[in-house]
Amino acid sequence: MSEVKELLVILISSSIISNVVLSQFLGLCPFLGVSKKVNTAAGMGGALIFVITLSSAVAGAIYEYILVPLDITYLQTIVFILVIAALVQFVEMVLKKFMKSLYEALGVYLPLITTNCAVLGVALTNVQKSYGMLASVVNGFATALGFMIAIVILAGLREKMEYNDVPESFRGMPIVLITAGLMAIAFCGFSGLL
Repeated sequence: MSEVKELLVILISSSIISNVVLSQFLGLCPFLGVSKKVNTAAGMGGALIFVITLSSAVAGAIYEYILVPLDITYLQTIVFILVIAALVQFVEMVLKKFMKSLYEALGVYLPLITTNCAVLGVALTNVQKSYGMLASVVNGFATALGFMIAIVILAGLREKMEYNDVPESFRGMPIVLITAGLMAIAFCGFSGLL
């Protein structure tokens, strides 16, 4: 039961309390770039859930079963980047084949998942916190879920703001940044949860 409790704490902490975008400020490029429409934001969140969860599992296994036994842990960043790049290529091929409209809507931001610091940050955090395989996968899933929650909320707010009377100097990215800042402040309220 203790392990289930620990995994639940990781799930809540990584998705809400230590939200990768709103408290760690990782992954801001797709967060600000793809959050214009809820459907596109949800698609990006779904792609990130798949990539981060799978890369957490693969990177954790490679680290635990190859890098540590061979005492070459100094190569972890390079290995993790290669794993992430391969997974993003796989996701890109699947989306291009089966979900062409989402593939076109994500545009340049889909290949940017490869360089998304949130994906690499999760793999490095798993190693830094000495998570086992299951905890790494849960942390990866929870972090990606937190990213999806944040980007979908921002996209919904941006869709609503299109019809609001926003002063001209705040139109566009300034109001988006103010909104993201207010979301970050709101998510700080969850810090006392655990």
